Amino acid sequence: MKFKPDWEEAEERLTALWNGSPLDRPCIAVTAPSGKNVIPPPPPPSDEFRWMDPSWNVKNALFQIESTWWGGEAVPSYLLMCGWVVCLGGNPQFAPSTIWFDNMPIDFDREPPFKLDMNNHWFVQYEKAYLALVEAAGYDDFLVGQPCILPANDIISMLMGTENFLIALHEHPQWMKLALAKGTAAQLHARYYFADCIKEKHRFWYGCAGWMPFWAPDPFMATQSDVSCMISPEMFDEFILPELEAYAKRANYLWYHLDGKDARQHLPRLLSLPYLKVLQYTPSPSEPPNGPAHIPFYKEVQKANKIVHIAMPKENVEAVVKALDPGLLMISTYCKDIEEGEQLLEASKRWMNSKGV
Repeated sequence: MKFKPDWEEAEERLTALWNGSPLDRPCIAVTAPSGKNVIPPPPPPSDEFRWMDPSWNVKNALFQIESTWWGGEAVPSYLLMCGWVVCLGGNPQFAPSTIWFDNMPIDFDREPPFKLDMNNHWFVQYEKAYLALVEAAGYDDFLVGQPCILPANDIISMLMGTENFLIALHEHPQWMKLALAKGTAAQLHARYYFADCIKEKHRFWYGCAGWMPFWAPDPFMATQSDVSCMISPEMFDEFILPELEAYAKRANYLWYHLDGKDARQHLPRLLSLPYLKVLQYTPSPSEPPNGPAHIPFYKEVQKANKIVHIAMPKENVEAVVKALDPGLLMISTYCKDIEEGEQLLEASKRWMNSKGV
């Protein structure tokens, strides 16, 4: 891998993690400034340009990748978040740090309007951006991974408006089940359309890129349900679980983003799923950051034989390494420079050995 000369070692460690067999230290993805004199691209003229322009995204990706040291199991990659515009007919709006959507008019006496139109302007623009990034990555210069396409449950809640979505689950359950089923099929079709486009030309056609990079020796699918923090476990089973089941039929394994303490109510169901391989947790703003305060939660995840993937400040890494099973642990962190990052990786060997592993 051009931007990670030690990729073979990282690949070996990530493969051992996937198989539950740690080597001499746990998997830790640590990044730091590379120290290279890399010139950033000029500021984008608009927020839409920032998210959608293929050329600017390629330049920004190369700037971010080259100006970063990718230590340990950190995988060079770039978050092409404009995949959100593959949005089942919605109209996106662009802000400096995110993409959101206009609410669509809904008539419950008619079929759900959410559908994938591959000739839609936004789909076409995203395809151009995604393929341009793949072209820049070549066969294996850096990881492009699966497209950043939202699952049906989250995109439909955005298109309807969260309050309308939640009320409709109660008042129009059959309509909502049909909407979610059609949306799931459409988003799956889009994901595998892009996978088929790049499989022969890019080694890293699957995996998580940018936000929480993750690679495994077997293809997997990353998904989530942020809206599930507002529904009961019974409704999760009724409305969200079918989407996870549909994903698992195509990908065998899931990497799941659990968003905050209000979503923890669904942990027992998630941990019962045989195809859920990795659970990534992001604390709510009202919670302490990932680290010692959440160790009982991480242990519960590992007890179910799931890999826990956690991003945390470097100061919290030691306590977590000492407390958890290194064979089911993936940590992402950041250091001020390469020397500090290398010291952290070496120290993690001592911390693991102190447990007698």
